[in-house]
Amino acid sequence: MKYLKYFSILSLLTLVVIQFIKPDKNNHGYQSVSLFEKETVPTKQIAMILKNNCYDCHSDQTNYPWYNNISPINYWLEEHIKDGKKHFNVSAWDAYSARKKDHKLEELIEYVEQGEMPLDSYTWLHGDLSNQDTETLLQWAQISRIEYQKQMLELAK
Repeated sequence: MKYLKYFSILSLLTLVVIQFIKPDKNNHGYQSVSLFEKETVPTKQIAMILKNNCYDCHSDQTNYPWYNNISPINYWLEEHIKDGKKHFNVSAWDAYSARKKDHKLEELIEYVEQGEMPLDSYTWLHGDLSNQDTETLLQWAQISRIEYQKQMLELAK
C-alpha cells in the first residue's frame, strides 16, 4: 500500500512537470501548401477537403486542436505529424521529382480507397470524409497524376 501511494504521487508529479515541456509546433513552413496547390490546381471543394483532412499531418502548417496543450497528448500528435510528413509532405512538393509526385498521388489514392486515410484517430474527433468527398478527392488525384506521367514520358524520350 505504501508503494502504491509513492507511485501515485510520483506519477502525478510527472504529469504536472511534463505540462511545462512541450514539443515544437509544426508551423514553420514559409511556403506552406501554396506551391502544391499552384501545381495541382485543386478546386475550392478539393482545397477544403485537403485543408480539413490532410494538411494538419501532411504539411508544415498544422492547425492544432485545443487538446494539443495537454501532455502527453501533444507528444502523441507530434509523432503522428512527423510520421505523416515523412510519408507525404505537401510543403516539400517542389523538392519532389515528377516520378515521386506521381507516386505520392498514387499512394494518396490507394490509402483513401482502402480507408487508411485519414487515420481513425483523426476522424474520431474531426469527422470522416463523406462518400462524395472521397470520390471527388480520388478523381482529382487521378487527374493530377496525368500531368506527372506526361512529364515522366517526356524525360524518357
